[in-house]
Amino acid sequence: MTSCAFAQQNETISSQDELKEVVVSDSKFALAKEKSGKVITKITAEDLKNKAGQSLANVLSSVAGVEINGNQSAAGKNLGYYIRGGKNNQVLILIDGIPMNDASGISFEYDLRLLPVEQVESVEIMKGASSTLYGSGAGTGVINITLKKSGKKAIEGNAYVNVGTNNTANTDKTSAQNYNQGFSVNGNANKVNYFASLNSTEISGMSQIAPVNSTDNYEEDRFSRINYLAKLGYKATDKLTLDFFGNYDKISSDYDASFDNTGANDTNLNSTESEQFRFGFLPKYKYSKGEFVLNSSFNKIVRTYNDFDFYSNKPGFSEYESRSVNVDGFNKYEFSESFFLVAGAQYQFHDMNSITPFGGILKEATKFNMIDPYITGVLSTDFGLNLNAGARLNIHSQYGNQLVYNVNPSYDFKSVPLKILASYSTAFVTPSLYQLYSEYGNADLTPEKNRTVEAGFETHFLDKKIKLNAVAFYREQTNFIGFYFNPVTFDSNYINIDGMNKAKGVETELSFALSEKIKWNSNYTFTQVDKALDRLIPKHKLNSALDFQINERLFFNVDYQYVDSRNDAFFDGATFATQNIVLDSYQLVNSSVRYELVKNRLSVFGAVSNILNADFVENVGYNTLGRNFKLGMNIKL
Repeated sequence: MTSCAFAQQNETISSQDELKEVVVSDSKFALAKEKSGKVITKITAEDLKNKAGQSLANVLSSVAGVEINGNQSAAGKNLGYYIRGGKNNQVLILIDGIPMNDASGISFEYDLRLLPVEQVESVEIMKGASSTLYGSGAGTGVINITLKKSGKKAIEGNAYVNVGTNNTANTDKTSAQNYNQGFSVNGNANKVNYFASLNSTEISGMSQIAPVNSTDNYEEDRFSRINYLAKLGYKATDKLTLDFFGNYDKISSDYDASFDNTGANDTNLNSTESEQFRFGFLPKYKYSKGEFVLNSSFNKIVRTYNDFDFYSNKPGFSEYESRSVNVDGFNKYEFSESFFLVAGAQYQFHDMNSITPFGGILKEATKFNMIDPYITGVLSTDFGLNLNAGARLNIHSQYGNQLVYNVNPSYDFKSVPLKILASYSTAFVTPSLYQLYSEYGNADLTPEKNRTVEAGFETHFLDKKIKLNAVAFYREQTNFIGFYFNPVTFDSNYINIDGMNKAKGVETELSFALSEKIKWNSNYTFTQVDKALDRLIPKHKLNSALDFQINERLFFNVDYQYVDSRNDAFFDGATFATQNIVLDSYQLVNSSVRYELVKNRLSVFGAVSNILNADFVENVGYNTLGRNFKLGMNIKL
């Protein structure tokens, strides 16, 4: 895994090859890594191959400054995204450059459980306020996911299957209860290229909620997922390419009633389904001085719930449907070799409707749109100074205008191996449709606002065998959207909370090439947040991994993770009050081995997670994974 915007490097390559390493997230166009001043971690295709058997949430949670809560719980458990003290609504997820949202969700976030890691080619994670380039939601970070695409051959394919156990620390079932399989076919002939893939996942064997007593025998909560992805590209001319995509994703799972510590919330009557339909058109036109890109997409998500009500003693049906349209046109113009300008405008439309036992919301009255013109300039000089600066105006149909901007200088000392960077950036997070228009809605809500200052450095020693970088950040958040409840009148609705909440911390990464075959990578994150933000965020987190390419066919990996204690809260079913709790710290050790039976054609892997069978808690009241085993095979056709 790469350590920063300065990207992963093979210690034997020449400096000329290193100049070819690029990042995309901080300018929307390929930029040589030494000219970037943002903290961008890149997870490459090779990294993902070396982490075979892990979910995308597992992989992301090993990145400095990123905590994906729920990645060690039952497969159907909701995920929480925490970057620099921010939560789900402040972390923007892009897929092939397109913002992903569930417009019917309370927090407007995208559900990463919909996406199988086998369809992912690479990921860039950019931390800090990033609304200048990416608009609403990019308050604390951007996770930019690139899906796989066609290769260079006329036709080729890939098939894989893996099976594993699904135990908690207190169970020891040896039967396979985790199945994941799929295949893809792709090709490139003349002016046409294509990619199509299918993935299927079935997991059972554990309950989402943890038993209150050791004698409790809770029912298993299944999880299933199916994914279809298709891409088609046409090279109209040497300058113009036309790309189309479409995909269908569906997850189904069982779940239990909200945790209330009474032991009565396990039920086999609760189930949920989430379906996603996406399609889009992405033309690109290159000319002598630059490039124009248009990212356009339509996204529809339908979520249904069969939820048992213990008070009425019967299940109720709920359905949430959302539609999102995104059109983002942007142009890069190179004034010279050292300066280019990115100018664009983004249009987004969102609506939703819902049907619940308590009423519903009609999409005719539950919608908004945004039009955002933006501009960013990137300057790079021969003497080492680089500057990225820009601004965006958000024009929202509900609450008016918001202006955000960023300034990001960096300086690469040519005489010594040292690069320093700094940035000041602002961001906004728009209220969701649910927060504006639901039965608890408030049409007078205004966006949450974020300001982030960061400074850091990157250096290397011993002919780049040792690389070190560290970044300190300070973030201020205002206009926080909270929930108001009056225990006397029972009035309740979403409100903007006055005051400022702060987060600060340090993210540092160290990589050491012990030899051409052995590499050690570690990262440490310190995060301190105000009380209002302090839930499920570890103050200290450490990841460390050792990769050993034993020979050209055999690869071995072992990794370690420490997660510090965290604050959590739950509703006490005995006292009918919310109780605060501190979750203990925990440590995990995982290992995997991969062997190529037929070079570049057939490989097998084995993985053991939570080798020490640590019994820990991610969320109060919910089960977590114990020691588990996984075996898999990959065939390249």
